[in-house]
Amino acid sequence: MADDRIRVDFDGPVATMTVARPEKLNAFDIDMLKALASACDTVEANRDVRVAILTGEGKAFSAGGDIKAWGGMNAAAFGYDWVRFGHRVFERLATLRMPVIAALNGHALGGGLELAAAADIRIAESQVKIGLPETGLGMVPGWSGTQRLVARFGAQIVRRMVLGGEMFSAEEAKAEGVVDAVVETGTVMAAARNYAARIASRGPASLEISKLMIASANGEDNGAAVETLGSILVAKTGDLKEGIAAFSEKREARFKGEW
Repeated sequence: MADDRIRVDFDGPVATMTVARPEKLNAFDIDMLKALASACDTVEANRDVRVAILTGEGKAFSAGGDIKAWGGMNAAAFGYDWVRFGHRVFERLATLRMPVIAALNGHALGGGLELAAAADIRIAESQVKIGLPETGLGMVPGWSGTQRLVARFGAQIVRRMVLGGEMFSAEEAKAEGVVDAVVETGTVMAAARNYAARIASRGPASLEISKLMIASANGEDNGAAVETLGSILVAKTGDLKEGIAAFSEKREARFKGEW
């Protein structure tokens, strides 16, 4: 049964994924993580989609992981069933074939900031606060806070959030490169849709390939990026067509070096 706390809506070339648990500030439990992974599969399977928007319902983008969901786990379950699984789900989001815009309608804290960091573009409303407060609870960021965030935003801003417990306003986050644009309260979805239209007007194949190339240059997903790009190139060659034909016809392939 689908978990309606992660909604997916389609509007032409734009998909919108909404984290909808406003009474808990859109904090995640295991079922929501599973639903987010499923939502990513649904969005990626729709070849009409050229860009995705990720947002929250209510007054928060996401408060991260629900303490009640993981607080009673033993060490092994916490490490594998919660942290490692959540890491895989966020990696799934980060490696969607199309660009993703995070529309920060409210605070993005802990896992909520890690969720936003998996997007390619972040637009925040002016009242938004961001931070990684985990060490104040005696824990560490577990869904790529010390990994993807350092790669994308630099180590020092992450040190300040993790070691010093600093919270940043939307404007401060923009100055540090964590947020790309700041808009007035109540306008982030309009701004995200406008930016999505801008992306969707560009060549879809070039967008997908460029996203892979940028990720690889940033040290992310290198193996998959190289093999994906190589496979796309080979798939267009005459040699591959000949190889498939030879296999089907049970004969030796006669390769001609055709690109």
